[in-house]
Amino acid sequence: MKKVLYIFFIFGIIFGNLKLVYADDISEENFSEYDMEEIISTSAPVSSEADITLNSRIAIAYDRDSNKTIWGKNENKRTAMASTTKIMTAIIVAEKSNLEDVVTVSAKAAGTGGSRLGLKKGDKVSMKDLLYGLMLKSGNDAAVAIAEHIAGSVDGFALLMNEKAQELNLKDTHFVTPHGLDDPDHYTTAYELAQITDYALKNEIIAKVVATKFYTVSINGYPKDLSNTNELLGILSGVNGVKTGFTNNAGRCLVTSVNRNGFNIITIVIQADTKKDRTKDSVKIIEHVYENYEKVNIRDIVDKRFAEWCNINKGRINVDKAKDCNINLKFGNLENDVVVVRKQDFDNVEVEINSIFELKAPVESGTIVGKLKVVVNEVVIDSVDVCVENYIGKKDVVDYLFECFRAYTR
Repeated sequence: MKKVLYIFFIFGIIFGNLKLVYADDISEENFSEYDMEEIISTSAPVSSEADITLNSRIAIAYDRDSNKTIWGKNENKRTAMASTTKIMTAIIVAEKSNLEDVVTVSAKAAGTGGSRLGLKKGDKVSMKDLLYGLMLKSGNDAAVAIAEHIAGSVDGFALLMNEKAQELNLKDTHFVTPHGLDDPDHYTTAYELAQITDYALKNEIIAKVVATKFYTVSINGYPKDLSNTNELLGILSGVNGVKTGFTNNAGRCLVTSVNRNGFNIITIVIQADTKKDRTKDSVKIIEHVYENYEKVNIRDIVDKRFAEWCNINKGRINVDKAKDCNINLKFGNLENDVVVVRKQDFDNVEVEINSIFELKAPVESGTIVGKLKVVVNEVVIDSVDVCVENYIGKKDVVDYLFECFRAYTR
């Protein structure tokens, strides 16, 4: 009797642990059109960041044009990432494989748990269809099949993923698997996941795949219909991707790409308790950004203010012993010509310029004479050097003789 109880105890531990490590994007919550309308209508935008309340423990809104955080909650905290991992997997597929390759599924790939495309050992599938199965159906079996075909093994594929992370200068991201099953050494941050997503979406193949709501793949020559697990795709205005995820450690996750009138953002929620929570939180952030923020052409503002400053101050700069006192000034390259600011701060965009007013010839082109700062609501968002644009030579003996002659003949 004790032996039987012991066997049941061991099985209980095994199956309990299996639940802890599976990444599964298939939720028990199936939203109807009515449910989605209710979620969207009850996630109205609020007028300030302080009013945003989220169930998700980690979140970010990221501007794709300036590559800056618009709004965040624990966005730099390391976290499990579940199946949002597959965004990096897709990058490796797009850059390291031939989409026309036919992949033979191994027993290991076919036996991978969690969300699945439904592959069996010996199945033959094109790399292109595996990519769709990876990103729409969130197939963990597809992820392993991809990894083995490209790198020979999951470990070898993880090396490629980490090499790419280093290339993107990601300091708080590390990959162990191509699918995102929980592992203490498999992590990212919302901020770096947004950077990964932004990079991925610049690839036309990936952008097309994640924007696809329905697709039919071929397995052994037989069709299989897929629907995207991203519940906001095709429902919320401007949404064009990207990826869902779930594990016990990562909670419910959703990475969303949105484009409204050329204002491109990525929002991410991680560690939400339910699918409904992740959906509501995502909608809240998206609507808040578009309600309260706008893109501002900082370059135009800086050009105008700098020209005004030069008209007033350029003549005050004295260059001792200069052969030619005509001095031209320029400022360095702004980090971003267009930035996102809160609408209420639009009139608080300031350009602060300072310069030294005494120089001694000769003055080389490019000599730094001051600083230009762009300040929004007392926060410096950019700072560049103010430089002399032209070379200013020093007077020589001949110049002094001519000066004397001119003074004598007056």
